[in-house]
Amino acid sequence: MSDLKPPLENFLVREWRKRGPVAWALTPFACIFGAISATRRAFYELGWLKRVDVGAPVVVVGNVTVGGTGKTPTVIALVEALRAAGFQPGVVSRGYSAKIKHPTSVTPTSIASEVGDEPLLIARCTHAPVFVCPDRVGAAQALLNAHPNVDVLVSDDGLQHYRMKRAVELVVFDDRLGGNRFLLPAGPLREPMSRRRDATLINSPYERTLPLWPDTFALELESGDAWLLDDPHQRRPLVQFANEKVVAAAGIGSPESFFAMLRAADLSPSTCAFPDHYSYRENPFESVQADVILVTEKDAVKFEAWRDARIWVVPVQAMLRPRLIALVVEKLRGRTPA
Repeated sequence: MSDLKPPLENFLVREWRKRGPVAWALTPFACIFGAISATRRAFYELGWLKRVDVGAPVVVVGNVTVGGTGKTPTVIALVEALRAAGFQPGVVSRGYSAKIKHPTSVTPTSIASEVGDEPLLIARCTHAPVFVCPDRVGAAQALLNAHPNVDVLVSDDGLQHYRMKRAVELVVFDDRLGGNRFLLPAGPLREPMSRRRDATLINSPYERTLPLWPDTFALELESGDAWLLDDPHQRRPLVQFANEKVVAAAGIGSPESFFAMLRAADLSPSTCAFPDHYSYRENPFESVQADVILVTEKDAVKFEAWRDARIWVVPVQAMLRPRLIALVVEKLRGRTPA
């Protein structure tokens, strides 16, 4: 199998790694984008546009780059860490490509095409209250009305949703960091790398010295035993697939991070990279010659209308550093605004 991402997306990803002719040619548009973004943020910081206190402190887990960086596993791990610290967390999300206009509750039995794949995965993994809406303020208020015991909200993405007042901002990068460090469309940045935040998490499968930024933490993603989609009670360590013909498929922001994780487990899979949030309305593996097909949990929540007995799901857990958790808890208890 091969990379099935749109050619334009692949082209931009390559160009955003360097400051080549294409990036430089797009810099005038990046300047316009940056000016609009900076003006909008300044309006909120100066109070000309009002931030809304939704009624509980909010921890935003987001990124300043385009594409996936490991936010969703971080949100799941953070929810569990906050529970262990004595909080009752809930989660709000935009619900990418979700068919909703009003705040909607997400339960483990929801349908991914209706509420979004990431919110559904969070709901299934954490069993915490999860609400989605393009207006995160509305989602947060609806969640707190439905669950008055919730005393902290974790926002899956929403770093640029300035209208929602937040207590803590966590910015997640993967091994690409800021690429060529240009703003969109000349580079991958939604905001400058210098954007103020409370902590930075770097998710990289490769050995890397952490940048000398204040409160920067390594974010480790660890794979667990794979489970059979048709029978989740059946589980196997990844090493047991070493002698089988394996295909790995991922429709996430950075499919290569998933493939690298499998290679680190001594597997040599053929790979197929789908676009992020790929719908899987039909089985794309019907003609695939393989004994085993390994997919991510984010992909698996969308396999609704069909089944394939070869599919095994590889769970991934984010390991948060104790000092990071302590930093978040301290800021929440102090309600220090970000």
